[in-house]
Amino acid sequence: MQPALSLAPTTYLDDIRSQLSADEIPSAVAEHDTPWLFGWLIGVSQFQGISDANAAAFAAKHGVVGWDDVMTALKAGPTCPRLRSYWSFDGCRYRKAACTCAEPQHLGACPLTTHPTRKGALIVAAYALALFVRDICDNDLVAWFDRRLAEADGGPDAPDRAVAMSRALVAPLSEISGIGKKVWSMALADLLLAADPDRERWVTSGAAMIVVDSLLHNHLHRTGTLRRFRAEHPYGPRCYAPGGCADLIRGLANRVDARAFNPTFPACFPRFVQFAMWRLCSASELDLCNGNRIDDRQRCANAACPIFPRCDRVVLCPSGTGSGILRLPAWPE
Repeated sequence: MQPALSLAPTTYLDDIRSQLSADEIPSAVAEHDTPWLFGWLIGVSQFQGISDANAAAFAAKHGVVGWDDVMTALKAGPTCPRLRSYWSFDGCRYRKAACTCAEPQHLGACPLTTHPTRKGALIVAAYALALFVRDICDNDLVAWFDRRLAEADGGPDAPDRAVAMSRALVAPLSEISGIGKKVWSMALADLLLAADPDRERWVTSGAAMIVVDSLLHNHLHRTGTLRRFRAEHPYGPRCYAPGGCADLIRGLANRVDARAFNPTFPACFPRFVQFAMWRLCSASELDLCNGNRIDDRQRCANAACPIFPRCDRVVLCPSGTGSGILRLPAWPE
């Protein structure tokens, strides 16, 4: 895995900070501007289920559900009992295409049906997050982040301090309908890392967040990393289980001083290590280690890959078991 780091961008943090500044996130955090942060988080949640380009195009044309949209709808006193609180909203099950929900007798007057979002799950996610922020965070998302991280902080010498703090945020947020752990981890990693460098708990937690998608999992399989550590498993929840993909990446990060790439980086930087490996695989980045470039019925023959000399080149789909491009079973984002 280490050769991939030679291609990692030393401007990684600067790039994130630049994007967040363009989105006015640092000022929103400083001012505890919950509506602005809500809008940004809902914008990030759109990038699931279809290509990023198509998701961005739809959002640009139709917009996304905003904080004021939801609050105005809730203040109007909708008849549906699901909309009374975050807890009662669980199980709404609104489906835009089928025009169905858990309370069909109220669907005709339901505010969720009035939004142009491309699918019902994204509308449900917006309302669920808004209710979460109102009922659990007391309308102050930044203060809730600060409080959760402080409560989970066992002190500078506590084992797995960063992981414990990051889980204190991701675990409850992942219970919100329509936004899964993967999306939360991606959004929060950037937000915590770069929105306010003076919030030490934020930076430490963001640096520890790891996102494992199918590209990264398959990379660990092809290189033989999973086999070497006797950690072979199908892509899915086991990637985050003890001894899974995330644990292996953290182990590598513990052996790599990220300050060698940029002295402003944290010494242990799992998120950076994960990003470097993902970048090797992503079609939008280096586009080297993926099913589009490799016939997965055979050992990889891409000798130009910087990892090639140290790669085990494990076959992902042995002959007769696949088409050459891996087709994975659906797994919620």
